[in-house]
Amino acid sequence: MSLLLDTHVLLWWLTDDERLPDRMRAAVRDADVEVHVSTASAWEASIKSAVGKLTLPDRWWEHVREQRLTELPVTAEDALVAGALPRHHADPFDRMLIAQAVRRDLTLLTVDHRFGAYDVRLFA
Repeated sequence: MSLLLDTHVLLWWLTDDERLPDRMRAAVRDADVEVHVSTASAWEASIKSAVGKLTLPDRWWEHVREQRLTELPVTAEDALVAGALPRHHADPFDRMLIAQAVRRDLTLLTVDHRFGAYDVRLFA
């Protein structure tokens, strides 16, 4: 199984936040699972931090790289798929994560119930 972390799941993982469900925590820890982090999450978190909506841990992206998390770049093809998705969810960062998961056959880890409106595999 290959996973893609939603931005809030990534931040909860990095900060050992109790809001991260135990089953998701176990999946990220599983050595047999490849875990991806989108560069869209870095962009989203950086923007939200800059406008004061989010406080990021020090060196948070370095922590991503230090762990066995695979950086997933955004491609033009990802952007085209994200732009063509139905407007069930207005957040462009979440729509990008959905597009990336669909294009690469990844399972998306999120607690956002709005993702269920899309034809994307979600971690249950």
